[in-house]
Amino acid sequence: MVRRKRVLELVKPESGGKLSRRNRVNFAELAYQTIEDLLVSCELRPGQFLTMLELQHITGFGRTPVHHAVNTLAADTLIIIRPRHGLQVAPIDLARERMLLGLRRDMERFVIQLAADRASLSHRNQALHIERVLRERRAKLTLDEFNSLDRRIDALILEAGGEPFLAHTMRPLHTLYRRIGFIHHRHMPGQADLSGTIDSHLDILHAIANRRVEAAVAASDALIDFMDAMFVGMEAGIDPRLLDCSIEPLLGT
Repeated sequence: MVRRKRVLELVKPESGGKLSRRNRVNFAELAYQTIEDLLVSCELRPGQFLTMLELQHITGFGRTPVHHAVNTLAADTLIIIRPRHGLQVAPIDLARERMLLGLRRDMERFVIQLAADRASLSHRNQALHIERVLRERRAKLTLDEFNSLDRRIDALILEAGGEPFLAHTMRPLHTLYRRIGFIHHRHMPGQADLSGTIDSHLDILHAIANRRVEAAVAASDALIDFMDAMFVGMEAGIDPRLLDCSIEPLLGT
């Protein structure tokens, strides 16, 4: 029996290495998702300098998809393009990101309201399935696993809302606060417990699955309040080098 070719083997030797338009778009999206994951987990550290070639080696993608992804991430203010100096992962400005949380609150209300009102049977089924997984795994879910589910939840809500414009606006905001959540739970003393954020997401999923618009909006506000509370501790207690690795360490530590 002939074995199926691997999915990523899209370029035939006789094509001269050129990707079709559709494949370029697919690879650009995959490159974006890969870099986004590295930003959220701080494997690409805030403030870090690197070259486009280094980013190609890290992600395993070629120049064109990485170039497209970097341009999008630069527009999202997650990466800074510095002419003649390469790239820099944008340092985290806690004051700015806390201020933008107000913008996310208003936009999230609108998106959640649309999702709860417009959710199809398929969307509601998916929400119930994710809700069930979160409840079953609540006590042992890792931070990386939660972030993976969080991305799925965000995508589902945007899809249920049915307004493509919102996806382009909300996606960088989701990435910013997913990274803040990662730093908070991973590096702040006594904050490893994910139960608070999991419960907030469960309330949102349950409300959308049951098309309860007011309950969904209230759950969304509660999640934003939870995130706002994270900033209070981080502003006073976080190592500033976690927000910008270019800051010189104190006393050689």
